[in-house]
Amino acid sequence: VQLVESGGGFVQAGDSLRLSCAASGLSFGAYAIGWFRQAPGKEREGVSCVTSNGKTTYWSDSMKDRFTAVRDDARNTVFLQMNNLKPEDTAVYSCAAVVRWCYSDYGAYENRGQGTQVTVSA
Repeated sequence: VQLVESGGGFVQAGDSLRLSCAASGLSFGAYAIGWFRQAPGKEREGVSCVTSNGKTTYWSDSMKDRFTAVRDDARNTVFLQMNNLKPEDTAVYSCAAVVRWCYSDYGAYENRGQGTQVTVSA
């Protein structure tokens, strides 16, 4: 199983980015895909998750208002559209896969990507 994130970069506050999580080696349609982020010196936190049947969860109101996660089963990919980025969004964003349902606990995901860096300047 391999999860590969892409789309990170260095942007200014107010800009947008679209992250991708491309999966291989698993029956993609059977898996929930979660997005997590970890900023320097902080604990990892959940961003969003899309269940195997397409239901999306966001783990903070701030992210729900600005981020959108969607899955494309034909491409074995989940996208995270991030709008109106803020400096506090700076972190390494990673995706992870678990069968069917979403969990806020990163440890519940048995398959994990390496992450992509997002840096937002003020």
